[in-house]
Amino acid sequence: MDFSLDEAQQELADLAAKILGEQVTAERLRELERAGEPFDRRLWEQLARANLLGVALPEDVGGMGYGIMELCVLLEQVGRHVAPVPLLATVGTAALPIAELGSDEQRRRYLPGVIEGASILTAALQEPLHGDPLAPSTTARPRDGGWRIDGEKVAVPYAPVAERILVTATTGPGAVGLFLVDPTADGVTLEPATATNREPQGHLTLAGVEVGPEDVLGDPAAGTAAVEWVVRRAVAGLCATGVGVLEQAVRITADYISQRVQFGKPIATFQGATLRAADAYVDTAAARVTTRSAVWRLAEGRPCAEELAIAKFWIADGGQRAAYACQHLHGGIGVDLDYPIHRYFLWAKELELTLGGATEQLLRLGSLLAGEAGEASPTS
Repeated sequence: MDFSLDEAQQELADLAAKILGEQVTAERLRELERAGEPFDRRLWEQLARANLLGVALPEDVGGMGYGIMELCVLLEQVGRHVAPVPLLATVGTAALPIAELGSDEQRRRYLPGVIEGASILTAALQEPLHGDPLAPSTTARPRDGGWRIDGEKVAVPYAPVAERILVTATTGPGAVGLFLVDPTADGVTLEPATATNREPQGHLTLAGVEVGPEDVLGDPAAGTAAVEWVVRRAVAGLCATGVGVLEQAVRITADYISQRVQFGKPIATFQGATLRAADAYVDTAAARVTTRSAVWRLAEGRPCAEELAIAKFWIADGGQRAAYACQHLHGGIGVDLDYPIHRYFLWAKELELTLGGATEQLLRLGSLLAGEAGEASPTS
């Protein structure tokens, strides 16, 4: 099947590449890192002016009315430029669920701010020592017309700068709800952290946090379907970002070994280096085609549990191999913080482990193929 971008998607990719290429320079990234800035607010504003933050959000709130496929096109470009912006966290894991599952009032309250670049949202899907996002240990119990939430979440992306955090919590046997939590509310403790790729994250502790009915997303007693909807898009976005990271890392490496001279010849003329680069290219191509297949099925509303597990496996397994090869082929300069390849290695490592590494994907895929889990199974 042909997974080439259509005309509109290609135009979105070109526009994003132009903006990111102009804004995300090596000098700019070093400047942000030295200043300790959590993300590039200037770039975020540029993306908002181009309405790219609203590409997958409904037209009735100011968006462009596209979907997950178009968002993943943008995320590939974010990965290609290792751009420190919360596009996946804000749009992919929080704004999209609000657009799909939220009330009209919730959509009006949160989505215009996201599209304008004024609001940062995120989702808390991971818990300590607990790998299944569809069966969280965090609990929500009815209280005075609202809900009382208790639990712990880890590695919450961009939590220190988020206006609201979409929290998953078990509401009863076989039921999981989605709740929009104010990180400044009573009972919320947020410990800032920094991820491997320098992304700002948070360790979230919820102790008797009160959430009113106006901040409940969808039906909290309707089972796991709503959480599955969120997790699948999170996985698709992670994989799309990973494709961009790997493709650019391979390109940088190919340029380097073509120009770096050793023993009077370019490194690329040595068979060992060429074969290593070729293996990285093959791993990257596999990640790209499996991701495009999974995202296409997701966008079309087709069953995609197996495809998402396969794509995530290639990002975790093949991605780790490719990123390591790219850094290794650079020799000593591969660990030089003034040279860009180290950022691609760090991003690849973060994407490898977020929402499940390679082994977890193989176990999940094996269960799916064996018929032990159906389409309603976890897809991370």
